[in-house]
Amino acid sequence: MYAMWRLQVALCTLSVLSLSSGGESKARSCSEVRQAYNAKGFSLVNVPHQEISGEHLRVCPQGYTCCTSEMEDKLNQQSKLEFEKLVEESSHKMRTTFVSRHKKFDEFFLELLDNSEKSLNSMFTRTYGKLYMQNSEVFQDLFTELKRYYTGGNVNLEEMLNDFWSRLLERMFQLLNSQYHFTDDYLECVSKYTDQLKPFGDIPRKLKAQVTRAFIAARTFVQGLMVGREVANRVAKVNVAPACVKALTRMLYCPYCRGMPGLKPCPNYCHNVMRGCLANQADLDSEWNLFIDAMLLVADRLQGPSNIEAVIQPIDIKISDAIMTMQDNSMQVSAKVFQGCGQPKPSGIGRSARGISDVFSGRFRPYTPEERPTTAAGTSLDRLRAVWRTMQHSVIDIKEKLKESRRFWSNLPDDICAKGKLTEPDEEQCWNSHTKGRYFPEVVKEGLTNQVNNPEVEVDITRPDTLIRQQIMALRVMTNKLKNAYNGNDIYFQDSSDEGSSSGSGSGCSDGCTTEFIFVGTEAPVIGADRSDERAAAAGKSVSCGPSVLLLTVALTLPLWAMQTQWR
Repeated sequence: MYAMWRLQVALCTLSVLSLSSGGESKARSCSEVRQAYNAKGFSLVNVPHQEISGEHLRVCPQGYTCCTSEMEDKLNQQSKLEFEKLVEESSHKMRTTFVSRHKKFDEFFLELLDNSEKSLNSMFTRTYGKLYMQNSEVFQDLFTELKRYYTGGNVNLEEMLNDFWSRLLERMFQLLNSQYHFTDDYLECVSKYTDQLKPFGDIPRKLKAQVTRAFIAARTFVQGLMVGREVANRVAKVNVAPACVKALTRMLYCPYCRGMPGLKPCPNYCHNVMRGCLANQADLDSEWNLFIDAMLLVADRLQGPSNIEAVIQPIDIKISDAIMTMQDNSMQVSAKVFQGCGQPKPSGIGRSARGISDVFSGRFRPYTPEERPTTAAGTSLDRLRAVWRTMQHSVIDIKEKLKESRRFWSNLPDDICAKGKLTEPDEEQCWNSHTKGRYFPEVVKEGLTNQVNNPEVEVDITRPDTLIRQQIMALRVMTNKLKNAYNGNDIYFQDSSDEGSSSGSGSGCSDGCTTEFIFVGTEAPVIGADRSDERAAAAGKSVSCGPSVLLLTVALTLPLWAMQTQWR
């Protein structure tokens, strides 16, 4: 009996010792976790040295753990910060492309247009002297309005150019008929005959076609670069939902809590988490791709023929040719105007003894190398050619960069998993959300609606991200403008019911500009040409060399890509 009791006691003792040693084997050391946790910059105060019971955990598995509730909360926040950084870094190259190319093209256009304006002023001053200087505001206003158009002003380009030729006709008509006195009403009547009489020949029509197509393409392209920049910057600042933070913590830091801080997630596990967290960004992709395709179309308009010397047609030469045409046709033009507007009253002052033919005796002829007009820097037209060649190379460069950005947003989740070195390629030696081992769930497709079956991230597919929807609309509006620009149409001055015509802002501003105009639905009315106001303001105007004028240079001083016909 006693012996039996002793045997039972011995067995119970062995059982207790066995349970005790088993418990001690489960309570593994947390030294590696403490080291990794401290490397993240966190304090080791209250961090356990050995595993503890994990009933307090809300995100990670509730077995034996090296994490306290405070640690889990800190790792939760760390997951959010690291995810935001991953998205920023993954999109940095693409966003930088839009920023740098927008700045570069703006600078190119500015220099080209600045050179064109200075060339005109220099040539006309030498050729017409005082006569030009007395009427220089007409030409200054032309460049000022072109600048205003390029920088986003509410300028109807065709109406502005028509107004330029009408004003030039008025000035020319008075000079050619200086023996008469003309009232403002009479000059208004003269301007109405511009289209009917064609006093400048076919030059205004050709020039308008070239300038309009070139300016529309250039302004819209630069604006597109700015919109792409702004959209990418906004979307890169991702809004991390609580469900996403929870999934990220489980993937990135629950291995810490299980005592395996060096264990990386399985590739497919990472794909599901990232596709769930970036579901809204992926929905941007289809509109983004259409935007990129439209940018590439307009970029084709910026690539002139290879032989640039054969197609450079400076605006000053064209305007001078128009003036000479007007002089040649002066008698016929005056006779038809007198017939339509009435016989004007004599001014009481005879013609200048010099004779009107002497006034315009400076008909332009081809330059010799020594006579080429120079820029402010003292260089010749060769500099214009060099600037244009540089721009041609930049167009080729930006086209390649744009092509690389196709499908950027839908590829972003997979790129982060692959390029961010987040995952373990060995599918048997990776974290599968619970332990070390293979991850079995299938990878869901990208996009918001496909996340309904995402096993890792709870995504409310009925509530799209408002910011992403705004960017989708911004891209849609810009794509519409680009397609119209490719066809030579400026939708700013089409029927206001057309989609995308609500925007009246341009993109030629400095880096401080924003594209908020994309998201508003109002449009300022088209400003009609008011010559009386222009005359009043002309005295205080100076020659403008701003970014808009730069488009003039593109259109006129450079290969006028929009027109394939040669000036005859």
